[in-house]
Amino acid sequence: MLQTVPAFDRIGEENAFAVLARATELAHQGRDIVNLGIGQPDFHTPEHIVEAAVKALRDGYHGYTPATGILPAREAVVRRTLATTGIEVSPDNVMILPGGKPTMYAAIVMFGEPGAEILYPDPGFPIYRSMIEFTGATPVPVPIREENGFAFSAEETLSLITPKTRLLILNSPANPTGGVTPREEIAKLAKGLEAHPHVAILSDEIYDVMTYDAEAATSLLTFPEIRDRLIVLNGWSKTWAMTGWRLGWSIWPDDLYDKVRKLAVNCWSCVNAPAQYAGIAAIDGPQDDVDKMMRAFDARRQIVVEGLNSLEGITCLTPKGAFYAFPNIGATGWKAKALASALLEEAGVALIGGPDFGILGEGYIRLSYANSEENILRAIERMREFLAR
Repeated sequence: MLQTVPAFDRIGEENAFAVLARATELAHQGRDIVNLGIGQPDFHTPEHIVEAAVKALRDGYHGYTPATGILPAREAVVRRTLATTGIEVSPDNVMILPGGKPTMYAAIVMFGEPGAEILYPDPGFPIYRSMIEFTGATPVPVPIREENGFAFSAEETLSLITPKTRLLILNSPANPTGGVTPREEIAKLAKGLEAHPHVAILSDEIYDVMTYDAEAATSLLTFPEIRDRLIVLNGWSKTWAMTGWRLGWSIWPDDLYDKVRKLAVNCWSCVNAPAQYAGIAAIDGPQDDVDKMMRAFDARRQIVVEGLNSLEGITCLTPKGAFYAFPNIGATGWKAKALASALLEEAGVALIGGPDFGILGEGYIRLSYANSEENILRAIERMREFLAR
């Protein structure tokens, strides 16, 4: 029997894909499944973006590109960053990657090793903890609490930093909670981090334009005191409905840029050329489809929150960002993963149990409202009937 190194026994996974697989299997058996589990927009990629990729293929862009991404794509990210944050970055600090996860991987393997500590949000995107454990570093959860509106606390976060802390991971707007941390709290954190110059920061800003009710996301790029150790993760997947294109970007400080370039050369070589040209069209082209998607998500958000709060034993804060609701199911008497499993198998509603996002996820479930209003209403009624039984 082959024996792999112990690190591979520590790798977790993103259970949303396991739920998707089971939901798909049940659908193939003839079951009617409403999928509120997977976190991807249910809209098609806007046509002008698709056409840009087709044109690139027809124009002969079939070969390798630089490991850092083609210069026009990096320059497009520079323009987009200036437009959304007011901060000018250099294309020489921008990396184009095959999705958002490679940035997580790169940052965590750079700083994670036995004896090191890495702070990450809990509940949070499960790959953070999975990759931390893979490196042998100690994962230190930063509590994301419902009573705080699912925003992180600067004071609590800073209190968890020790001399062993190497990396702090932040995410706002957040998956799975939909929480948006206010600017004043982020400013307090940035100020406090001045006392900890040994800590790098990875800010996952993939949902940066997905906010509601005049709530604005705050980029960590707007705090110059931490720019020399800040990695910003972003990408095309959510904003332009391009999850399957596997196209992301990140912004790196000078001291780390060549390290991630070398990692790219060793791991994924480069991002396919036509996708990069599609990415340029997404940033520079009309944003009407993005605005249309956000209006639809906002309407669905209100339906989800109203529906969940009408269910016996369930309460739900109104999410301020992304396209997730994270209702509290504590009063139902169910454990979260057991309820999620039963709802899928018995009621035909796919969603994710809170513990899949961390220890503090117990007592919650995550619903993605990246589905039609009709399907959301069907799911709520199925949940109502199930809970009544």
